Amino acid sequence: MPLSPAEIAASPDHYLHSFEGGDAVIVPMDRAAYARSIFLDARISPAGEGAALVSLAALAGAAPPPRSTAWIFHVAHCGSTLLARALEALGGGLVLREPMALRQLAFAPDPGRLSLVLALLARRYGADGPTLVKANVPVNALLPAITAADPAAPAVFLHLGLEDYALAVLRSTQHRGWVREIAVRFAAASPGASDAACMAALWLWQMRAFAAALDVLPNACTLDAERFYADPAATLAALAPRLGRPGDPAAIGQVVAGPLFTTYSKRPGLAFDNAARLARRAGLAAELAGELAEARAHAVRAAPDLAMIEMRIATAAL
Repeated sequence: MPLSPAEIAASPDHYLHSFEGGDAVIVPMDRAAYARSIFLDARISPAGEGAALVSLAALAGAAPPPRSTAWIFHVAHCGSTLLARALEALGGGLVLREPMALRQLAFAPDPGRLSLVLALLARRYGADGPTLVKANVPVNALLPAITAADPAAPAVFLHLGLEDYALAVLRSTQHRGWVREIAVRFAAASPGASDAACMAALWLWQMRAFAAALDVLPNACTLDAERFYADPAATLAALAPRLGRPGDPAAIGQVVAGPLFTTYSKRPGLAFDNAARLARRAGLAAELAGELAEARAHAVRAAPDLAMIEMRIATAAL
């Protein structure tokens, strides 16, 4: 017998994966399924077969009162998946990485649907602590609505400086294509602009969005990804309690010394660590020197208040 909307809304076991027309796609999940699902988009690993379509109108009528949710907002390619998985390993509640429905709403905003998604993302198992949601870059377009819905939410804005960001996102043809697509869609970049200009526009759009969100989220902080990479144990010890996660030093030591930090966070079978990242970065710095200068010049021209934006991000640092 199909579950009722009230039964679906009552438990994280029934996950609102995405929207199809006027319906919600509900996927069966459990704790183990959430943990093994590196991302909750097309790469989700459900608890079983039997995804169902449920009327959004019916589901909205059964939605529970929203609870506070913790957030990781980020600029992409800055260790957000690694950070989310490390916090998950410390326990304390569900960690939801890149929910597909949120991404859909970034491209097609709908206040009613967003309210439903936020309420269902916030569900917990029993006495768990707050659910932690790692968004993705398009969701930064929803920051005004998300922060208005829960101004008390704890959040971290994971970011990189402009040049560091360039080295992270201009390293391959595939990455450059992503930068151009997202920058044109969300950051008002010209379709004919150079990769460096598109990257600078995308970075600026996100820094402005983060700075504005900080003004209405008293429990938020910023985190330079280079700090996290350089000293993950100290970073986790400082950040975990702010996001409602346990901060036991022994547990943090075990996580940092374990396989999570010696493999690629998005593909656990692939060896990768910070030393490999730094070596790649050093090679790119010389190769991309001209584009780094172009990106900085573009940002200075486009943002007369650039120093103030960077200062606002810095003053909210963890």
